[in-house]
Amino acid sequence: MRIIAGQFRGLALASVGKGDAGAHLRPTSDRVRESLFNLLMGGAHGDPVTDARVLDLFAGTGALGLEALSRGAAAATFVDDGAKARALIARNIDLTRTGDIATLHRRDATRLGPNPGDPFTLVFLDPPYGKGLGARALAAAVNGGWIAPGALVVWEENGPQPAPAGFRPRDTRRYGDTHITILEYAPAAQPQVG
Repeated sequence: MRIIAGQFRGLALASVGKGDAGAHLRPTSDRVRESLFNLLMGGAHGDPVTDARVLDLFAGTGALGLEALSRGAAAATFVDDGAKARALIARNIDLTRTGDIATLHRRDATRLGPNPGDPFTLVFLDPPYGKGLGARALAAAVNGGWIAPGALVVWEENGPQPAPAGFRPRDTRRYGDTHITILEYAPAAQPQVG
C-alpha cells in the first residue's frame, strides 16, 4: 500500500496486508484509491481535494485521508475506534510527517457527538461492508455538525448506497466488489426515492 500521487507519491504506508477481519480492517486497494481520486479530480466534481478539510470515518489505515493530504488537502481528521487501526494510522501519520495537519480520534463513527472544530468539506466513509453503519455514521456526523453544507461524501460499500435525507446523489462507480457512492451534503435535500 502506497500513496499514489502528490507530495508523498510512492511512499509506502504501514499495512495490514490483505486485511484483518477481526478488526474489520479492509484497506482500499491502491487501484481503487487511484480510480477514486481520478474521479474526484476529473472535473465533474470541481476540485474537492485541494484545501479541503477531510474527515476520514472508519479510517482503517488512514490511506484515503493521507492520499488527500498528499494531493493538497489542508487538514485531515481520522476517526476509528479500533486499537489496531489507530496504531496503523498513527504510524502512517508519522511516515508522512503530517502530524501538524492530521488529527486522530478514538471514537465510534456512529456516535461522533458534537464537532469540536470547523465542519469538514470532504468526507471519506468506509464502514465494514453490509452492516448499515455508513448511514448511522452520516446521521451522527450531521447531528454533530461535522459536515459543511456542500461537502462531498465518498462512501465505499459492497453495493451502491441510497442518499439519506439531506444528501444529493452525485455519482456511483463500481470497482470489482467495491462500490463508490458520491453524495453532496445539501441540508434542504429530500431523501432519494427508489
